Amino acid sequence: MKLQSLLAIAVMTCLLTACTNNQEKSQNMQTVQFISGAQTEEVIAQLRDSLGEASAFRIGRGVQQVAALWREQDGNAEAFAQFCKSSFVADTAALATLFSTLERNFEVMGGYFHKMDVELKMPLQLEGPEITPVDMMFGSYDASAHLTDDLYGNKIAFLTALNFPFYSLEEKTERGAGWSRKEWAYARMGDRFISRVPAAVQQDISKTLTEADAYISDYNIFMGNLRNDAGEQLFPKGMKLITHWGLRDELKSNYADPERGLERQRMIYQVMQRIIDQSIPREVINSGTYTWNPETNELFIGGNVATGTPEETRRYEVFLKNFHAMRQLDAYSPHYPTQLVRAFDATMEVPQKDVESLFVGLLSSPQVKEVAAFITSRLGRGLEPFDIWYNGFKGGKGIPEEQLTALTSRKYPDAAALEKDLPNILVKLGWNPDKAKEITSLITVDPSRGAGHAWGAEMRNDLSRLRTRIGEGGMDYKGYNIAVHEFGHNVEQTITMNDVDYYMLSGVPNTSFTEAVAFLFQKRDLELLGLKDSDSSEAHWLALSSFWSAYEIMGVSLVDIRVWEWLYAHPDATAAELKEAVIAIAREVWNSYYAGVLGGKDETLLGIYSHMIDYPLYLSNYPMGHLIDFQIEQQVKGKNLAEEIDRMYTRGSIIPQLWMQHAVGSPISIDPLLSATEEALAALKQ
Repeated sequence: MKLQSLLAIAVMTCLLTACTNNQEKSQNMQTVQFISGAQTEEVIAQLRDSLGEASAFRIGRGVQQVAALWREQDGNAEAFAQFCKSSFVADTAALATLFSTLERNFEVMGGYFHKMDVELKMPLQLEGPEITPVDMMFGSYDASAHLTDDLYGNKIAFLTALNFPFYSLEEKTERGAGWSRKEWAYARMGDRFISRVPAAVQQDISKTLTEADAYISDYNIFMGNLRNDAGEQLFPKGMKLITHWGLRDELKSNYADPERGLERQRMIYQVMQRIIDQSIPREVINSGTYTWNPETNELFIGGNVATGTPEETRRYEVFLKNFHAMRQLDAYSPHYPTQLVRAFDATMEVPQKDVESLFVGLLSSPQVKEVAAFITSRLGRGLEPFDIWYNGFKGGKGIPEEQLTALTSRKYPDAAALEKDLPNILVKLGWNPDKAKEITSLITVDPSRGAGHAWGAEMRNDLSRLRTRIGEGGMDYKGYNIAVHEFGHNVEQTITMNDVDYYMLSGVPNTSFTEAVAFLFQKRDLELLGLKDSDSSEAHWLALSSFWSAYEIMGVSLVDIRVWEWLYAHPDATAAELKEAVIAIAREVWNSYYAGVLGGKDETLLGIYSHMIDYPLYLSNYPMGHLIDFQIEQQVKGKNLAEEIDRMYTRGSIIPQLWMQHAVGSPISIDPLLSATEEALAALKQ
């Protein structure tokens, strides 16, 4: 999960006003443009007359952009006109010099503000003493909150907007294939200043998202304290799992246990249900004081029944607070007027309708029931709702998780051991030793409070950070598997920051593309431990695994999208009303695409994902990542993985569909995965 990337995106583009009065004032500022249309057209005409038609497009768009952003405090109409006439750069060489200067200085500012953010958030994100209110105050502080205001105040923002046009996603799609690398870099410079928000707004959004992150990071269940109806303890003492990632991964691991695995899975399922409907007692969240029967919801202490207090709506209060934070952007975003449009057209750069079409196409495909029947035959029982996380797509019986944990805990007793081994991991994946050392010299491993994440640098030669959980007894297999995933993110982050030709093109088209690299690494975790299966049908198992993973997360993503649509239709909803809406939408999506396959009419399980609470509208990046990953996996088959990743990912942050054309020769599609799934079923049934 590259979850920290969303926080960075939100801080840059998703800003919240500090109070109602400021809100109303800011909205008025946006709806009434200080520079009139007539004044704008007059300046455009004067510049065209003096500079000629060769610069006509850039003049027209640039002056309009500046006019839309100009406020009374920036000067009167005459000052606006004078600024545009004196600051527009028509000469090609002078424009290139301006671009280089802006690019260099934006990297300096972005890089060092990012370093401050990393340091201030360490007490919140890394293992250590209990978080204090002062830690939260510093961790939620955004040191760069005034930067945008300052750049408008000193006219750098206006200079950038005037000389580097903004292109819509539709325009980038139509024109981008014919652009040079420099033209793409110029276009990304044009994306930089398209809205204007006060510093107080940036500070408040940072605080809101940091609080949401802290809520989820400390949402742990002490599994050794769970009891079944017979009073039995099914999980080992000391097992502490974060929702939802840890619970899900533990559920997956129990497919390898033929004796009590199913019973444990059903217990985890009950825990998830309690979290979704908020009947979970607050006393069992991040605490080992009580024992708890999730089936009956009874609490015990010292062998006696205790009274619990349900969480009620806290989960949805956090969700709602994020919605109100993101919604305040609407008044400042003329190009992207809702968070849904910002999430897809601006951030993902794939229209929402196209994303939903891909998801519905796979969820409705005949391959779903065929794969479900195949799983049923392997399990020897009817499928249950939690089999949405079935992970037994492998030949033979697989390796018990206890054996894998014994191996990983010996190999990685602490974060330092993992960091030391990172170059060896890259060599095993195809990098030459020198390049492996170069990449990993810019990656550091930190022990995480949360489930783990990867946080890339914002300037060249700075560190990317791999955050992972390592227990007192060393890294268990689940932690190792997540760490390999996060390491994939770090490698992508390092390559796309340091090896891309323009800083303005650093990174990836969207976070789905970094998820694709993370999946590529994660699927090779056993190979990296020296346990690679020589099964000739490996490609078929991989296809089924990719298909079922996409099937799982696409439904969750549709729930996320539809909940946000509901919120926009009901902006004054309470947390209790939001809870009921999430549950209703989860049931609706389940009944449409899952009930006929996994049973459980009106099932709410699709509402468990922590991303919906913690990282607004992030979830769709995962299924898109699965599709991209599968197409890339087919592309790298039989080739050197390192060379292919370098070839593809040094294209940087051009729009997704053009990136895919260059990388694999076709746009993002479900068709390769559906075809491979059909072939796999035919081969494996024989």
